Amino acid sequence: MLHVLFSALTRKAPEQAKQQVQPPRRPAGRDRDAWHTFWAALGQSWRTEPEIDQTRQQELAERRIIVPNLERGIYPFKDMKLSRADVEWLLATHENGRGPVDWSDESQRERQGLDLRGTDLRYVDLNGLPLACLHAGITVKEMFIANEEQSTLAAVLMEGANLGATHLEGAQLYKAHLEEADLFQAYLTNTCLIRAHLEKVHFWEAHLERTDLRRAHLEGAYFERAVFHDEKHIGPRLADAHFGNVNLTTVDWSQVYLLHDEYVAQQKRRGSRVKSKTVRQQEYERAVRANRSLAVVLQSQGLNEFAARFAYRALILQKLVFRYQMTRPGAALRQRGQAAGAWLFSWFLYLIAGYGYRLWRSFLAYLLIISLFMTIYRVIDPHLAWSEAFVVSMTAFHGRGFSPSTFTPGDSLSFVSATEAFVGLIIEVTFIATLTRRFFGQ
Repeated sequence: MLHVLFSALTRKAPEQAKQQVQPPRRPAGRDRDAWHTFWAALGQSWRTEPEIDQTRQQELAERRIIVPNLERGIYPFKDMKLSRADVEWLLATHENGRGPVDWSDESQRERQGLDLRGTDLRYVDLNGLPLACLHAGITVKEMFIANEEQSTLAAVLMEGANLGATHLEGAQLYKAHLEEADLFQAYLTNTCLIRAHLEKVHFWEAHLERTDLRRAHLEGAYFERAVFHDEKHIGPRLADAHFGNVNLTTVDWSQVYLLHDEYVAQQKRRGSRVKSKTVRQQEYERAVRANRSLAVVLQSQGLNEFAARFAYRALILQKLVFRYQMTRPGAALRQRGQAAGAWLFSWFLYLIAGYGYRLWRSFLAYLLIISLFMTIYRVIDPHLAWSEAFVVSMTAFHGRGFSPSTFTPGDSLSFVSATEAFVGLIIEVTFIATLTRRFFGQ
């Protein structure tokens, strides 16, 4: 009896295993819900559309093997209108069936995503699609060799597209047309949006950590609850961005410690190569422009506290620019001298008043100068009490002069008093500038 029971069980187990691994039945009609269930069972939950027919598959497959040519503006799907179903099929069959790039897997971040340069995706619903590393514009390297026409031909057309919750991490979207697109909760980490047209784009809760927005058109864009910083509190790249009337009051700027422009400039290497001084100077100049332009926009919208922080960072970085200008190879002696003078004066303003943003430094400088000259007076004339030396220092500092009977115009005390009056004048002017900048924003 045991033998019969065991035989029945062993016959039944393989039958159950076969039933479990049986693929789901492919829907026969166009029922989107049925197809979505079918795709989810295959591990492609991002697919929602019925599969395109064989004719369309053949057409896309033939276009995909076209060899791109930057100089002639030739790309696989150039000027082709694609639907969501088309993009889903291209993703599923990408790299001979390997599928889309999974940005969460760091080993895949060097993969090439779909090549959709010059493609027409206007008003297409691309919600939730895994488009990480999408190639939809020229790359940063190609920026140095491509002319204006070539970069325009490579730009993808996505005006009014629904990109909500779409994964676009690491995507190349140089000069992309995204006017009035919906990027609700979109993932744009490390995405290149240089010179992209982002007018009236909705960035509601979008992830913009280290996004490259240099020279992007942001007029009328909406950033409600957008995430601008990564775990290191580094924000996006914003050099030469066109802010226009964009509303930045909804962004939590308290969590953005520095812009990605500055972070890039701080890196001594680009990949495996050490940056030249010229490259680092250019990067710091871009970082200055990014911080300065952002500060202007934030101040115009009443965010004075955050505007002051980025304006201060711009001045700190400008000091570094002066240093690189001073040591730049091939620079004329006059240019080096001017840069050296600007660098020294910048250091003076930084130490004395923090460029007008560190009020306590002015008070500290004031106390140090008063104390220093008070000590000098006491050393030169031991007959002076410390209290008398303090009074002499205070009056001399503010330029009112102090001439007791023991002082004569030619003695050392008078000379020191005149010197302190001059130093005091410089400190007072700087102090007034500090107060003006701090409390009046001028």
